[in-house]
Amino acid sequence: MLRGLLQLTWLEIKIFLREPLGALGTIFMPVVVFVMLGRVMGRGPSAPPARVAEFLQSGLPVMASVFIAISAVVSLTTIISIYREGGILKRLRATPLRPQTILSAHVLVKLLFTVITLALFILAGRRFYPMGGDVPVLSFAIAVLVSTMSILSMGFVIASLVRTARFAQPVGALIFYPMIAFSGLFAPIEAMPPALQFIARLLPMTYIVSLLRGIWGGAQWSAHLGDLAALTLIAVACTAVSARVFKWE
Repeated sequence: MLRGLLQLTWLEIKIFLREPLGALGTIFMPVVVFVMLGRVMGRGPSAPPARVAEFLQSGLPVMASVFIAISAVVSLTTIISIYREGGILKRLRATPLRPQTILSAHVLVKLLFTVITLALFILAGRRFYPMGGDVPVLSFAIAVLVSTMSILSMGFVIASLVRTARFAQPVGALIFYPMIAFSGLFAPIEAMPPALQFIARLLPMTYIVSLLRGIWGGAQWSAHLGDLAALTLIAVACTAVSARVFKWE
């Protein structure tokens, strides 16, 4: 099983890299946005205002990391839909490989490229503007992977319900990107109207932003057990749903 998983993962990596535009968009676009925003907002004859400086130090890295996670999920939904529409999933299902091995290979590929993108993001940040020398890079990378794992499970649900590749990417983007507005990244959730606060508490992006912001700021993992529990619950629930509704053809 392990050998088959590794072979299929390597095959999926090579297939992914054969599409340069898709690879560039997934790996480099979040980094480019991160660098451009950082340089534009930090440019000026004097030190930036306090709110801008705070956003550059914590908000922008968290936002870029959220984009990295969302990009991985949207890419996953698109690839699964393409495979289903082209009959590739059906043929893979007929091989000796178990279904969980086939789907796990896609998850591993997305996590691998998430790590690569995150590494480029951290290197770019250190190159173009200071982000602080006491950032727990390893803990933050783990937090990004945990966040990506959680919403990848949602990606499988979306890929199960959206049958054609033509609509998979826009549907995925339409679901995930608006969540950022209610995540507390740009405005505190406590400052929102009660109805919006209730909606925010139901969205995974709220817990992702809370976790990433806390870990980036040096908080202990024990301070974010609620976020981890929420993301775990979302992953378990979405995995259970996708197991029932996922279509191989």
